[in-house]
Amino acid sequence: MTETEQPEQSPASFRLVYVPGVTPTKWLRVWEERLPDTPVELLQSAPADGHALLLSGGADAGLVRLPVDRTVLSAIPLYTETTVVVFPKDHWLAAAEEVTAADLAEEVVFHPQDDTLDWPELPGRPALERPATTGDAIELVAANVGVLAVPQSLARLHHRRDLTYRTLVDVPQSQVALAWPEDATTDLVEEFIGIVRGRTANSSRGRTAAAEEQRRPSSTKKSKAQPQQRTGQGGSGKPKPTPGRRTGGGRTAQPKRGGSGGGRKK
Repeated sequence: MTETEQPEQSPASFRLVYVPGVTPTKWLRVWEERLPDTPVELLQSAPADGHALLLSGGADAGLVRLPVDRTVLSAIPLYTETTVVVFPKDHWLAAAEEVTAADLAEEVVFHPQDDTLDWPELPGRPALERPATTGDAIELVAANVGVLAVPQSLARLHHRRDLTYRTLVDVPQSQVALAWPEDATTDLVEEFIGIVRGRTANSSRGRTAAAEEQRRPSSTKKSKAQPQQRTGQGGSGKPKPTPGRRTGGGRTAQPKRGGSGGGRKK
């Protein structure tokens, strides 16, 4: 390579971190349709690591669980998940349509170290040790040691044939949000914000589209407005006769003198 030759630069990518249980697929499909030349780099992280990755600059935006540090991160809540309790299929809770925290009073309820629920008071009886991860807790549930309360998406993520779950009512729920560093709201971040909010292609192009709109020649807008300027004029540019004063022969009717007759004064 000579001194004048420059290496080919790869297209800028959008780095998106997401935590377990969150599925960004539907938004990525829209991204590929609207920005096919900008690849998305997906980064999966543990629940507690997503925030740190955003703050360190390792990702442009993230699909994470609230709460986040709002002093340094901007966040848009997307949806709230149903909380469920996971247990073996032959457990007595399987007979219920939904479960309350009071129903778990005599059950060992695991509280893993990566728990995503903000409990003011833990239900049930505490386990002797806290499992390190939700996956570890699922293994203990399968061994019939206790039960586990998690967001429904995590119950589905760790699905096993020998386990089932029921909705757990009147307990904390997990909120999923789109978050990004407050001082790094880039054009690509704006694009993704528009996508997750369900905006159309014309309204979700972010600041890039706004800049393009401002660069459009003013003649384009003027040409669209020309038909409105011809109101009240004929094709030759002459003023149109006043409506209601044309006679059958095409001559302008002269106003009648006097107050009698059917003519109306103008």
